[in-house]
Amino acid sequence: MKRGGLIRMLVTFSSFFKENLITNAFSKSRNQINVHIDFIPASKMNLRIMERDLQSPRSASNARARNRRKSTEAFPDVMKVNGSDLLVNDQNKYRSMWIRTYSSVWMLVGFILVVYLGHLYLWGMIVVIQILMASELFNLLRRAHEDRRLPGFRLLNWHFFFTAMLFVYGRILSQQIMHAVTPEKFFYKLATSFMKYQMVICYFLYITGFMWFILTLKAKMYKYQFSQYAWTHMILIVVFTQSSFTAANIFEGIFWFLLPASLIAINDVAAYFFGFFFGKTPLIKLSPKKTWEGFLGASVTTVISAFMLASVLGRFQWFTCPRRDLSTSWLQCDPGPIFTPEIFELPSGLPWKEISVLPVQWHALCLGLFASVIAPFGGFFASGFKRAFNIKDFGGSIPGHGGFTDRMDCQMVMAVFAYIYHQSFVIPQYYPVEILLEQILGSLNFEEQKVILVALNTSIHTF
Repeated sequence: MKRGGLIRMLVTFSSFFKENLITNAFSKSRNQINVHIDFIPASKMNLRIMERDLQSPRSASNARARNRRKSTEAFPDVMKVNGSDLLVNDQNKYRSMWIRTYSSVWMLVGFILVVYLGHLYLWGMIVVIQILMASELFNLLRRAHEDRRLPGFRLLNWHFFFTAMLFVYGRILSQQIMHAVTPEKFFYKLATSFMKYQMVICYFLYITGFMWFILTLKAKMYKYQFSQYAWTHMILIVVFTQSSFTAANIFEGIFWFLLPASLIAINDVAAYFFGFFFGKTPLIKLSPKKTWEGFLGASVTTVISAFMLASVLGRFQWFTCPRRDLSTSWLQCDPGPIFTPEIFELPSGLPWKEISVLPVQWHALCLGLFASVIAPFGGFFASGFKRAFNIKDFGGSIPGHGGFTDRMDCQMVMAVFAYIYHQSFVIPQYYPVEILLEQILGSLNFEEQKVILVALNTSIHTF
């Protein structure tokens, strides 16, 4: 009896010691690790589960694997607490909203100033944003240890970037470059030669970078170097090339840059506030903060804003006139029929008898529909990309917004669509006289221009 009593006492003491040991260790780890977890108080059943995991290493490892898989399903800031979304009940949500609003106001003021300065400054702003975006993305896969073993490897990434910039902007702004210099100056011949051999120059610059990359390959570093090579080209194709269409839209008229960019901003702000105050139904797993209420509310707001904003912007020649050179002078031009108001009579009984509508407002509805329905998928792509690399933002340059890449994800998709839409449905399908004259004066020398003049005189006298 005494032996049995002693054994029972030892078992009881062992169970008590194990219970306190496990509970204290679990509490200590909970305080040290800065993650959001749902803590379940220790009980006898929980202790039995913990004991089973401690006794069976395989089951414990499986449990840890399940927890890891589960942890990637949602970010901590959108996990559920007490049956509701943390996004709705977070005590700091108003503070984050004010930080985001404050940053947005400053960005809006700076943006308005650059728009006032004109086309050339807008293009410069786009180039700066592209450089900052490339810097954020280059650093995303950067490993300091490997880079120390590869001196000059970062410089190679920027070599490819500026080669792509020279090629893309040389093609897009060829007409503006030719008009930026006068035929009497040395720079005109230099610009003419560059435009003629631009493709060859850019090709050999790329080949130089390609050879540079091959010569810097090192043993045991091949995988890292080739992954960086592929990553650099992905940045150039997906990010730089798409955002370069923004420059093309600027020189076609600030209207075709400002309207699409404003619609993306309006859609983003409307989605944020509709989701902030009314959002309950998740929209897509890739971006848990997005809700159907925010998406639908933003869509209606964006389409209405597109129609109204086009009416305002379309009445100023500073926005509607294309820029054919790189100067900053004031613009005056014939806006064309697309910016000429049309009068529509309204049925009797309404306060107004007629309304004035610009034809471009109907095109703006198409841009607004694209900005509200399709362009957000650029943001979803960025969200999935950030999840793949387990990061919240691409950078921290803009308080409350993240980095420049976070702000430009939808803008890139919209810029490409705006350019294609303008080229396909807005500009005339024939070549206007102004464009033909520009091509003649910019591409032909004086003797060739005289030949064309004689041919035109002969043709006119014949008729």
